[in-house]
Amino acid sequence: MALPKIDTPIYDVTLPLSKKQIRFRPFLVKEQKNLLMAIEANDKETIEKNIKQVLHNCTLTDGIEIDKLPVVDVEFYFIQLRAKSVGEIVENKYVCNHEVNGKECGNVMDVDINLMDIVVESTGELKDEIQLTDKLIIKLRYPEYSTVEKMASMDNSVEVAFKLIVDSIDYIFDGDQYYYANETTTEELMEFVESLNQEQFSRIEEFFKELPKLRKRVEVTCIKCGYHHVIDVEGLENFFG
Repeated sequence: MALPKIDTPIYDVTLPLSKKQIRFRPFLVKEQKNLLMAIEANDKETIEKNIKQVLHNCTLTDGIEIDKLPVVDVEFYFIQLRAKSVGEIVENKYVCNHEVNGKECGNVMDVDINLMDIVVESTGELKDEIQLTDKLIIKLRYPEYSTVEKMASMDNSVEVAFKLIVDSIDYIFDGDQYYYANETTTEELMEFVESLNQEQFSRIEEFFKELPKLRKRVEVTCIKCGYHHVIDVEGLENFFG
């Protein structure tokens, strides 16, 4: 005799950057198990791959390529998925680092974070077309999730930074011709970035500093020393720490 089937609820989410509308189902126990095992292994590359796989499995809308979505869209989507699958409240712990009589308090504080309150914030107006010279313009795009996966296996911070920039180039315009990244080799793009002077490179770095982020401000008062903490939590990993 076949076992009964369990009806699965269906939800909708609109991604904040790409504005794509996605219909999804909650993740199943076996999918949660794989996520927990990856987190316990504390391997960033494995975690990124499992997040992508779970999102792929749970996405019911056709034509959604997780790899090509902006990183913040993927993080926002995963938070919505986790909220609908396990619960909207996450219990985090923070150590009170307030000094009392010259010594750090050290009390461990429990903080509940409502995942549905997490918003995508930007520090300013993001300019994706950057003027490098009077004629030379570089157009950047939001880093895709595939780039994050590639960077997870890199240990060198400089290598990570250059990989992020190269993979985020949309096109280069020299006043006469457009050079599109998808028609150019990675080696050629890397050579172009390395040929920039420091001022030009800093303009590109500014784009990445201004990228939208997941953010939530939490407040908690330490019951041991009485200090009131205001904590700005940013980035997917810090909402489940």
